[in-house]
Amino acid sequence: MDDDRIIDLFLARDEAAIKESAIKYGHALRRIANNILSDRETAAECENDTYFKAWESIPPNEPRHYLFAFLARIIRFTAINRLRENLRKTRDIVFVELSEEIETCLPAPGTVEDEIDGKELSRTISAFLRDLNEEKRNIFIRRYWYMDSVKVIASYCHVTEGKVKSTLFRVRCDLKAYLEKEGYCL
Repeated sequence: MDDDRIIDLFLARDEAAIKESAIKYGHALRRIANNILSDRETAAECENDTYFKAWESIPPNEPRHYLFAFLARIIRFTAINRLRENLRKTRDIVFVELSEEIETCLPAPGTVEDEIDGKELSRTISAFLRDLNEEKRNIFIRRYWYMDSVKVIASYCHVTEGKVKSTLFRVRCDLKAYLEKEGYCL
């Protein structure tokens, strides 16, 4: 079923919207959550939470042309929040590793002004990513948005793991330089 029809079901408050969303995007959504949490059961719980949050968010939102991105954003933040809860009890190495990789090229939040500038930073990073070629952009997004492993990215992009690692390193360096040029203090 196409996204427009699924959104119409959400707007009509028809529970079939959840079923159709799960059929079309469930596997990909669970993979995002599982990449973050490394726990299939909790990933499935996050998927269910995502459909509930989408049910509450549509309307007023009508993500007709970006339903997957809308759901992916919800599940990503749901999984990260669940991971933060788990991290209070114990530290998760994968999440810490990814955070350390990317933090060298992003300004650290610390003040209210930094938080206010978060949206501008997001637009700046989006502009940077739009200027990358498709392969570099896909590798970067798969690593830092979907939290795929280097091995999975290499398979997805049909390149070697070494190429993925070097591409990620170069893109992080380029992002850091771009942000500094845009006036961000790193």
